[in-house]
Amino acid sequence: MATSAGVPLLVFTLATFVKILLVPAYRSTDFEVHRNWLAITHTLPISRWYYEDTSEWTLDYPPLFAWFEYLLSSIAALVDPAIVTLHNLNYEAHSCVLFQRFSVIASDLVLLYAVQQYCRYQESRSSDVLLASRKTLVLSILLLLNYGLIVVDHIHFQYNGFLFGILLLSITRILQGRCLEGAVLFALLLNFKHIFLYIAPAYFVYLLKHYCFHGDGSDSQRRAGSGRSLPSLRNFSLGSFLKLGLVVTFVFALSFGPFIYMGQLRQVLSRLFPFKRGLCHAYWAPNFWALYNVMDKTLAVLGSRLGLLSPSSAGSMSSGLVGEMQHQALPSIPPLVTMATTLGAMLPALLRLWLRPSRPVDFLKTLTLCAYSSFLFGWHVHEKAIMMMTLPMCLLAVDTKRHTRIFLLLSTTGHISLLPLLFKPTETTVKVSLIILYTVTAFIALPALSVRDQMLLSPSEENSVNPREKGLEPSLQCSGLTKLESCYLILLLTVQVYCLFLHGTGGLLAHLEFLPLLLTSVTCALGVLWTWLLSYHEFLTGLEHS
Repeated sequence: MATSAGVPLLVFTLATFVKILLVPAYRSTDFEVHRNWLAITHTLPISRWYYEDTSEWTLDYPPLFAWFEYLLSSIAALVDPAIVTLHNLNYEAHSCVLFQRFSVIASDLVLLYAVQQYCRYQESRSSDVLLASRKTLVLSILLLLNYGLIVVDHIHFQYNGFLFGILLLSITRILQGRCLEGAVLFALLLNFKHIFLYIAPAYFVYLLKHYCFHGDGSDSQRRAGSGRSLPSLRNFSLGSFLKLGLVVTFVFALSFGPFIYMGQLRQVLSRLFPFKRGLCHAYWAPNFWALYNVMDKTLAVLGSRLGLLSPSSAGSMSSGLVGEMQHQALPSIPPLVTMATTLGAMLPALLRLWLRPSRPVDFLKTLTLCAYSSFLFGWHVHEKAIMMMTLPMCLLAVDTKRHTRIFLLLSTTGHISLLPLLFKPTETTVKVSLIILYTVTAFIALPALSVRDQMLLSPSEENSVNPREKGLEPSLQCSGLTKLESCYLILLLTVQVYCLFLHGTGGLLAHLEFLPLLLTSVTCALGVLWTWLLSYHEFLTGLEHS
């Protein structure tokens, strides 16, 4: 078990050195967002937290994150009182930068602990010590040196590392059969950042089936969790159901209780769910709606030239501004449509988890598919939400060759989609170097795990479709990528060379300021959609091993 603790610690130490080197790097407006939240929670009484609007960066995270900011503000006030001065907008003194940067680095200790716990679980179920140690090393690198987390948290500036640490710890407890602990951790996570509602359906279905429906109610049965098909009312445990409901309700009551008592619940919810922001973020996330927007734009231009639509219909929809957007040729999409589409995309995975015999790993697969569905079809999705899929997929990628293939495609595509977050030329060398190092490491390390863990393999993976069918002969045997997928990655890289190095040098298209964003979003959306289909195919067609 020393490997499960020592190896992640070594990788975390290396990651910390990298993060310290990035302290002076570019900072997005999210840096001021979190500084302002420090000032709000430190200066104002709790009754004013969700009403304060001196700055445009109002508090719009759930209450537990507000309390997290309050704790940080208590330390920040000792470091530099100006950090927590409410009207001291856009304050970026050296002391402020150092405090906020190192607060993110320190919070990543939660992720370190979660990785250690997952690796310990992984090693405990493996009979091959050497293979388990290799998986621990690879997984530690993929998670603790994750390109997305480094770019979004330690350059762009956010606090995602400790949140994904809580998620990973919750997943670990679920896989260990400690369902109640997993539920409490996930409830806490939802009250830190509500974006994790994306994956709540997977938790609901799995916990209802595996914790509330069981044979004699023994914990050992719930830990085994395998081979259980459609639950029967005869096996429903009211006590387990009430216990689960009680602990989850307690967490939410602890978080929202003060605001309910003050009659501010509606105000808090209006901050958490601002549907007036529009279908897409300023930079389109690489999802289905990005492709829908391009289709609408193309039809609008064609319609305008054919005289079927007014010339104004061909105007830009990629102005880089956040707001509502009306489609010109295709129907405009309201929030209810995205909600229905998202739930519809989740439904096959949730039904499969509920109706068919399932193992704990099927929960992880369903969770990832729920994240996919929300990202691809959700309302006002941020490009950073791609990490909702890439990080959980790391856990699957170290166990099966099929998920290795999916992860390599997804992480490459998803991380490329994050490149526009760092838009200053001075950051180009940093972001390109980091993504090359991470991607090359993943392409080398994952295929090296040649022995697959039988606990996660299904016989269907051994008898999968002939790869030569339809001309999709594998071109990269070690990664499992087909020729078509390899060609797609080459196209993706070619597009990025143009976007990063050639677009701004002049030419016929240089006046199209947002063309690189459009090309990145659309080309990456195709890859994300493909990996979603691959993930669904693997989950729905995989047979349970005996």
